[in-house]
Parts: sequence; structure tokens; C-alpha cells
Amino acid sequence: MSKRRKRKALPTEPVRCEIEKLSHDGRGISHCEGKIQFVDGALPGESVMAKYIGSRKSFDELRATEVLTASDERVSPPCDFADLCGGCSLQHMTPDAQVAFKENTLREHFAHFGGIEPEQWVAPMRSPGLAYRRKARLGVRFVPKRDSVLVGFREKRNSFLADIDRCVVMDPRVGERITALRELLYTMDAYRSIAQVEVACGDDAVAMVFRNMEDLSPGDREKLIQFGQARDLHIYLQPKGPDTVHRIWPESAGRANERLSYRLDEFDVTLQFHPMDFTQVNAEINRPMVSQALEWLEPQENERVLDLFCGLGNFTLPLARRSGAVVGVEGDEAMVVRGRENAELNGLNNVRFHGANLQGDFTSESWAAEGFDKILIDPPRSGAQEVCEYLAAFGARRIVYVSCNPATLARDAGVLVAKGYRLVRAGVMDMFPHTTHVESMALFERQ
Repeated sequence: MSKRRKRKALPTEPVRCEIEKLSHDGRGISHCEGKIQFVDGALPGESVMAKYIGSRKSFDELRATEVLTASDERVSPPCDFADLCGGCSLQHMTPDAQVAFKENTLREHFAHFGGIEPEQWVAPMRSPGLAYRRKARLGVRFVPKRDSVLVGFREKRNSFLADIDRCVVMDPRVGERITALRELLYTMDAYRSIAQVEVACGDDAVAMVFRNMEDLSPGDREKLIQFGQARDLHIYLQPKGPDTVHRIWPESAGRANERLSYRLDEFDVTLQFHPMDFTQVNAEINRPMVSQALEWLEPQENERVLDLFCGLGNFTLPLARRSGAVVGVEGDEAMVVRGRENAELNGLNNVRFHGANLQGDFTSESWAAEGFDKILIDPPRSGAQEVCEYLAAFGARRIVYVSCNPATLARDAGVLVAKGYRLVRAGVMDMFPHTTHVESMALFERQ
């Protein structure tokens, strides 16, 4: 029986690293004796002392412990927990440098996939870097050694929860209440069995969904209700799967009333959503993002528009205000229902929502035979390679692609170009400031 080979012990003394550039995940890159070193917390052009935190055959992982020569792009993080918390990774970098890094990431991915280059690069879409995040899943853990309940995000590159008492990037209605939330959970009988708190913020209200792995005592339920009452929060419980989520405060007559909402004033549209629904995390980017998408698509009153991966109607309903007819297609049936609810709420009769599997050939669907002049697509991180193979069959003159992953956007752009479309323009949107997440938009026109 073979014995498992023991891992070689990591060096304990910090080493000097000369940082050459950034990786796509925001770590500094240096080399030592031909081996790549990924250094957390380091910027290009810097000399840093760094401690080993991991080692693989082809690369080492380190964390900067001292900056010997600082980059002009280095700043003091706005958050006291930036070095520990894994929620953000670029707070030590100026906002301008962060956006430039994201632009370069998109450029490199386009170049990697067939040497594609947009005819025009548009200016980045920016937002305030703090108090922007409206959606989050906060971990909860009781730590016996500290006799304390932690609430927040994981530490950088491990599974431990960071010990934080506030979060400056989150909506203040949540970010400034981390300490109060910790104190509440510590006083509950279920302090060991609350696994996480899902947070969702609308324009009108904030919801907290407590994942209770055991039934709560009447006293615990009352504490949660009082917490919500005192802070104008909607309180939900999730005893099992997602379909068990239900509101306990304010009291509601049925699930249909369990909604938050946000406005898109430019299009006179109100969108309602359940706290567990997908919505864009950054309202200050979402509004101009929707406006830019419609500006690029140029929908006309006599045109038919197709919105793929439409969700609850974030783009679909504004499109319905400007187009003759809109069809929204989504793979999640719950979102199809939500889209129809929102169309009715806004009095829009020229829009229809359909459920369909968008990972395969959907050309036999009834809606697909109707023909479309323009197409908007907003897929998940995995992209829409299969969808793009079929889009040319619609003959749409313009396609706007909204992406949350530059790698899959570049890959899918290659498919569309091969199908006879030009990549007219592209640009990044800083939906997640202080992180390496790259949101972008691209416009394609038929040759």
C-alpha cells in the first residue's frame, strides 16, 4: 500500500518579490528561480516582502506583509478589514487603476479569442465605490474560543469568516448593522444553527433571510421580529430549501405580497422582486446600464425585440416602452412568473414572457419562429455559446450582449463574428468596485 507523499513545508521567512503585473484575479505576479509567484495585496512596479501561504508544482502563493517600494496607484483601503476580508480584493488600488485593470482584462480576452477588437472602445461606466452593494449572502458562525458570533464574508483564500463589525461597500441599511446583527444572533437560542443571512435591498425596503437549520423557539422568532420592527427590515426564515422561504415580518397575506421593488425612472418602470430573486447588486450602475443598452440597440416603435436570459424584466420592460413588441425568454420559471407580474404592474401589453432551455437548440419554440429586428442577451457567467450559434438565424440587425464574464463574452463574440456580425463597440461597467469582477457590454451589427 503506497503512502501519501507529505507536502513540503512552506518557507517561514518573508521573501522579497518584484511585482511585474497583475493576474486576472488581481494578484501581483513575480518570479523566483523561474517559478511564478502570485502575491496578494501587491501592485505592478512594487517591491514587497511577502509570506508564503501556499505552494503548487508550477506556482507559489504569497501575501504581501510589507511594501518596500509603493506604486503610485496604491491607496489606503477605505475599509479597516480590507487585508482580512475576502469580500473585496482591490481596495488598496486607486479607483482609476481598478477600472483600467478591468478594461485591460477585457482587451486581453478579446485578443486571446481570435484576435477580436471592437471598432470603438467606449468610456467605462463608473459608480461610487462605497455603499453600493444591495445583494449579499452573509455567513454566520459561532466561535467558542471567542465566545462570539461572526457575521460576514470569508477571509481571503480560506473558509474562516472574517471578524468584521461593518461593511463599507454594502448598502448602509445593512453594512452599518453588522454589529447589531451579531449581537442579535448571540442572544438567540439558535445561535449555533443559523447558517447564513441572505440580504436583499430595494429602493423601498431591505430584507434579511435567516437560514435556520432547526425550528426556532417562540422567543427567537419574537427577537427577529423585534429586530425588524426597530430597523424597518423585512424578516424571512428559510428552514429548508429555497421554496421554504417565508416572511414573518411584516405579516403578509400570502407569498404574492413578499416583494421589494426598485425604479427605472427614465422608462417609468417599477420592478418588484422576491428577496431570493436575482437582481443587479449596484443600482447606481444598473440604471445607466439599462439606458446604454437601449441607446445601443435603438429599438423602434415598429420593431420586434428579443430579450434572452431576461430575468424579471430588468431590460425587457424598458424595451417594451420603446418597441412595438418584446419577447422575454428565461430558463427559470419563477423569473418568468415575476416578469409577467411586472408587466402587469406597469400596464405593458406589448411584452410576453416565455420559459425555455437556452442551453440547447430553441429554434423550434413557438416564439422563435416570429422573427426579431433586434436582440438583447444577458447570460450568466457561463455565457451563451450555444445560443450564439443560433442567433444568426433570426436575422436581427443588432445584438447587444451584456456580460458578467469577459472570457465567455470574448468566446461568444468569436462565434457571432463567424456568423456574420461585426463587433462595433464594447466597454466595461464597474458593477463591483474594489473587486476583480468585470461587467461589460458589447454591440454587434450584422454585416
